[in-house]
Amino acid sequence: MLERIFKLAEHGTNVRTELLAGLTTFLTMAYIIFLQPAILSGRLFGMDTGMDWGAIMTATCLAAALATFIMGVYANYPIGQAPGMGENFFFVFSVIPAAAAVASDGAQPWQIALGVVFIAGLLFLLLAVLGVREILLEAISPSMRNAIAVGIGVFVAFIGLQNAGLIVPSPGTCVKLSPRFSSPDILLFAFGLVFTAGLFARRVRGAIVWGILATTAAAAALQWSLPWMPQGWVQSEAVAESGLVGRFAVARTVVELPPSIAPTLMQMDLRGALSLAMLPFILIFLFMDLFDTLGTLLGVSEQAGLVKDNRLPRAREAFMSDAIGTAAGAAMGTSTVTSFIESTAGVEQGGRTGLTACTTAMLFLGALFFAPIVRMVGDYPAITAPALVLVGAMMMRNVAKIDWSDYTEAMPSFLMVVGIPLTYSIGDGLALGFIAYPIIKLAGGRRREVKWLMLVMAAVLTAYFFFLRAEAG
Repeated sequence: MLERIFKLAEHGTNVRTELLAGLTTFLTMAYIIFLQPAILSGRLFGMDTGMDWGAIMTATCLAAALATFIMGVYANYPIGQAPGMGENFFFVFSVIPAAAAVASDGAQPWQIALGVVFIAGLLFLLLAVLGVREILLEAISPSMRNAIAVGIGVFVAFIGLQNAGLIVPSPGTCVKLSPRFSSPDILLFAFGLVFTAGLFARRVRGAIVWGILATTAAAAALQWSLPWMPQGWVQSEAVAESGLVGRFAVARTVVELPPSIAPTLMQMDLRGALSLAMLPFILIFLFMDLFDTLGTLLGVSEQAGLVKDNRLPRAREAFMSDAIGTAAGAAMGTSTVTSFIESTAGVEQGGRTGLTACTTAMLFLGALFFAPIVRMVGDYPAITAPALVLVGAMMMRNVAKIDWSDYTEAMPSFLMVVGIPLTYSIGDGLALGFIAYPIIKLAGGRRREVKWLMLVMAAVLTAYFFFLRAEAG
């Protein structure tokens, strides 16, 4: 039955590989289960948005499971989906304050914000039904598609290095190398990176999963050994600043009942969301979701070798799963659901079909009941950081497929490659490349190579940056 649904043999994979890939994707995405409630509730920032922490956690797991399952069964892609990073910060710091100004009749700002996400999801679904996004996919050149994969690879590696504590903020240069190499976070990262890279070099199947499990065991051992370590072996300042102490511990309770979703279920305020003042935020969410999904879908598909004859099969189904997830997630009580770049970890593990996504979806449901175990891995980013860095390295191979001899292809591709990590946004990085592409082609006298949709998209994105983004901040 699995062969008939997912066509495993056609994609050169098997059930064991797909299950391992699904587990890998889940482990690299699991942080969202605990980070999302902390962000939307405001706890991460020492504020209170009015949203219930437990309800957000349950909504996050359910929305991720639903969208990812649809992606697996309907689109047959190995891509996990969950509430997106970036959109959730925008939800808290931009949309909720704006909603407070239009809230009336006892409506809470967060309810209006959920209504904005819901409406954006419906518009996203409409675009999928009309097939607009498939036309957009076909308008993007092979060099640009490979640039998306490379840019995402650099972005993924950058996130991994930050999660490990190796790259830290710097007021003068934005980021810098951490001076605390004795930090437990960095020691664990180094162990995990060397261990996993060694397995890769030996071509061990399941290298990423084994690497995550080994790093988890090392973190547990280090946690237990800290009180007995010789004084000075690990700098006290590094230990105090590390995410290890007081954050990672072996779960004493294995199973818990999931928190109630009632406080946020069907609580969106559509009337307030449809006010004129909230229209820019609906459009911004639509743009963010569209280009984040577009970039991730293309990047993961190039990495998995799923692009056939310069076309991406079942693109409409993939986009519809994202749109349904966003609308359903808002109804449950969470922000925009989108495709996760961490899916590249599962692809690198060998995932090629929707069985990988379905495995990830089932694990999101299981996480509702095994929250202490998931928290042990997902709430400590240093454990999965080595996997992200290695996946980023593997995605760099696509840089050779960019036509560097053609400057009208090379320059927009380059802007995209550096734009994605430097703007810390897949959508914004894509937008830079999409705006530059037709302009450079026209300047180079290559008008016939510019499809009309690329001109329209460049104009729309330029207007978006000048007006909508400028207004929203």
